[in-house]
Amino acid sequence: MQRGTATLTGERWGGEGRPVVLLHSGVTDRRSWYGVAEALEPATCVVAYDLRGYGQTSGATYGFSHLDDLNAVLDQVATGPVWLVGSSMGGEIAIDAALAAPERVAGLVLLAPAVSGAPEPSTFDADTDRLVRLWEAAQTSGDIDEINRIEMWLWLDGPSAPEGRVTGPARALALAMNAIALKNDIPEESGKSGMAAWPRLEEITVPVTVACGDLDLPFIVARSKQLADWLPQAQFTVLEGMAHLPYLEKPAVVAEVIRSAVS
Repeated sequence: MQRGTATLTGERWGGEGRPVVLLHSGVTDRRSWYGVAEALEPATCVVAYDLRGYGQTSGATYGFSHLDDLNAVLDQVATGPVWLVGSSMGGEIAIDAALAAPERVAGLVLLAPAVSGAPEPSTFDADTDRLVRLWEAAQTSGDIDEINRIEMWLWLDGPSAPEGRVTGPARALALAMNAIALKNDIPEESGKSGMAAWPRLEEITVPVTVACGDLDLPFIVARSKQLADWLPQAQFTVLEGMAHLPYLEKPAVVAEVIRSAVS
């Protein structure tokens, strides 16, 4: 799909009906959803695409909005409201979309979402702080492979877990996806909507499921619980034994969370 100078690359699975649109995190791309999409089809229509700067999507990673890109995708795949499933950064986009155009959103499934306008933590727990310091040193040295290694320990394994807790194809895919994002050197504020959703959460009246792995960063677990408490129609689900990217670890479990929400 062409969007100005960018070509958005995406895929569609399953049958007809209201689509479920999957929005990936800032360290993955649409391939992270393959296991979930396969578990949901053929009964559910599923759409996933690479955000700008990720996967196979090409084009400028500045002077654009992920929210505008999402609305363009919705113009192509849906004629009515859709369910948005957002992980981390993708969750922020989904929340912004529900505020910007509520008529387009039937409901949300948010996996450890970022939230625009949310306060940043002033301190980290000891495990997270240790990895953040290693990450900062790797950033200073410019060692992309080392940055990737540390980020996967932080996000895939979880800061309190041993490095390599998640192994095999899931880890190989995670490293490959993040390598593309790191190579593209995406600016931190790239694609931001300019919205501040945190003080406006009570305006989101559609059904919301917030889920978070118990091995995720502690401040993200706490924020996810708080988010579910503040949203008018939300429920919170703990994903036991998983970290920030649970769909890479146990896609069937995440698919069931989505299925239960949209049914």
